[in-house]
Amino acid sequence: MVFTAFMFMVEAHAASFNCIKAQTTTEHQICNTLSLNDADVKMVTTYNIIRRLVPMGTRSEIRAEQVRWLELRDECQNNVECLKLMCAEKTGGFNLVN
Repeated sequence: MVFTAFMFMVEAHAASFNCIKAQTTTEHQICNTLSLNDADVKMVTTYNIIRRLVPMGTRSEIRAEQVRWLELRDECQNNVECLKLMCAEKTGGFNLVN
């Protein structure tokens, strides 16, 4: 029973956001699709690394670009193929989504 509860807690936080608090159709789809979930974690990790490596003046531009991309990504809603394409586009074609 404890193991099951622990697995649920891990699963709920696997994406770069808390899946229990997922608000959009897109966020729910990311939480429900393992490959998208994994890609989301890799993308946010990469985003956070890049954000820390660039000069302070560039960080706001990177953040603004990320917000624009998230808005475009959310237009996919629950379309898994669309979300995979958005991930591939964001990562420059790196294979983050299986």
